Amino acid sequence: MHSRRAWRKCKSMRNLLASGMTDGPEDSQTVTRVVRVRAFAVHILTALGAGLALMALLEAVRGHWQGMFVWLGLALVIDALDGPLARWLKVGEVLPNWSGDTLDLVVDFTTYVFVPAYAIAASGFLVPHFAPFLGIAVVVSGALYFADLRMKTDDNHFRGFPTLWNVAAFYLFLLRPTPWIASLAITLLVAATFLPIRVMHPLRVERFRLFNIALVFAGCGLGAVAVLRNFEVPAAITIALCVIAAYVMLSDPIIRLIGKVRS
Repeated sequence: MHSRRAWRKCKSMRNLLASGMTDGPEDSQTVTRVVRVRAFAVHILTALGAGLALMALLEAVRGHWQGMFVWLGLALVIDALDGPLARWLKVGEVLPNWSGDTLDLVVDFTTYVFVPAYAIAASGFLVPHFAPFLGIAVVVSGALYFADLRMKTDDNHFRGFPTLWNVAAFYLFLLRPTPWIASLAITLLVAATFLPIRVMHPLRVERFRLFNIALVFAGCGLGAVAVLRNFEVPAAITIALCVIAAYVMLSDPIIRLIGKVRS
């Protein structure tokens, strides 16, 4: 009797160990699968920006500029969210065969360069004979800039004008300059893409970071108001948006110039 009880206990222990040995790897595989799906969802979120760019282009072709900026604004929100999500979920480590950087560049080119280039060329704000050529210049300079491995400095500044053509298009519709002034401004920005100037990344530069972030949120809020009102806004909002743009573009050169003068 005792021997039978002992044998049964041994058998139950073997079954328990066997079930433990099989359940462990299955559980870990399930966890790994969940982690991989979650990481790939971030890539899908990033790629969704290209879909929003298509929607923006369809609106632009119809001349629905307000709708175009709404879709580009949503793409901008995704662009702000996918990076922190990718770093939090360690997407690069979980999915080493998928390049998040390449995907981000592809999507950014459509939302920051290609669709805005169409809007700039087709808006009617430029000199008609120059508009197609300036649109081509925007696209070509933007493509070259995205391929430049030196586009960002070690202290989180951009080298040259950082191809924010969606923002340039926004200010074109906000300010509505004369065709010659608008054409000259676009020409200067294309040239500035290759100039040795530094433009801060307002979310990553350490200097005055909290102030910069607050300013960006204020600018986004005012920009959303301008788009929703079809750019019919009080002068105070227009002036505030212009001051914010000037600060982002010129703060680093001015601070460096003041530092040289004081030294």
